[in-house]
Amino acid sequence: MEKRKLGRSGLEVSALGLGCMGMSYGYGPPADKHEMIKLIHAAVERGVTFFDTAEAYGPFTNEELVGEALAPYRDRVVIATKFGFTFDGKGGQSGMDSRPAHIREVAEASLRRLRVDAIDLFYQHRVDPDVPIEDVAGTVKDLIAEGKVKHFGLSEASAQTIRRAYAVQPVTALQSEYSLWLREPEAEILPTLEELGIAFVPFSPLGKGFLTGKIDEQTTFDKNDFRNIVPRFTAENRRANQAMVDLLRRIGDERKATPAQIALAWLLAQKPWIVPIPGTTKLHRLEENLGAAGVQLTAADLREIHDAASQIQVQGARYPAHLQARVGK
Repeated sequence: MEKRKLGRSGLEVSALGLGCMGMSYGYGPPADKHEMIKLIHAAVERGVTFFDTAEAYGPFTNEELVGEALAPYRDRVVIATKFGFTFDGKGGQSGMDSRPAHIREVAEASLRRLRVDAIDLFYQHRVDPDVPIEDVAGTVKDLIAEGKVKHFGLSEASAQTIRRAYAVQPVTALQSEYSLWLREPEAEILPTLEELGIAFVPFSPLGKGFLTGKIDEQTTFDKNDFRNIVPRFTAENRRANQAMVDLLRRIGDERKATPAQIALAWLLAQKPWIVPIPGTTKLHRLEENLGAAGVQLTAADLREIHDAASQIQVQGARYPAHLQARVGK
């Protein structure tokens, strides 16, 4: 698989990574652990070198899964994880905490769960309004100096916060949602990242599954599936948003590619320092997603997609209000 550099950091990863959250959390019951280890091994065998997890996924169980699965390949892969939440003991988040002492506690625990000597990429999961970002960046800078962390990342941060953090410790990557049906980062975030030499790691690059074309207004989700509370996933909004999938399918039919492959190829074509991390629990979906790296969209294709997508008004907020309040800070 093609490799990409994460901004100016020099950290090289596969052009497509693997988001591991859904194996343990967010989309219904956790998948079978042994099957997920086999899936992660299959990703490595197919050239994936970039794996994304977080203490919040489970909580904790996803880091343990990723750590166990990747232990045999440690010298071949880059593992990203995240800090910044507290948990209620019942599997739920109870608040945010990016105080320096807590960041250090999370780092030590993540090192153990991931079975590594150093965390390759350590993201602040969400900006904590109660802790100056300079304190956060300074703490990660110290962890880097101590050899416990290699690179610093942010997630869902505003351009202003990115600049303030970068002034203390260079930021290797920003992870935020970005796809054909969520294009807000294009206005201010992408220009800021390009100026500072920071990579962009889009999560939910397939719109939480919607852009695969396998979800319609009739689809029902498991009672524990996060999409049940996402406004964009009401039956009415799914029906309205089908126009975006129809566009991807039309372009895909012309290119002998699936809607998911066109959605990922479009992201890859935006900037050479963008590395999407689609997640899956199925081998055939992994292979489909990785096939997007071989889909070459022409300038004419990109213009056609841009013009057509610009005419589609995506319906529904990306998050319920209490979660939307955590992004863009």
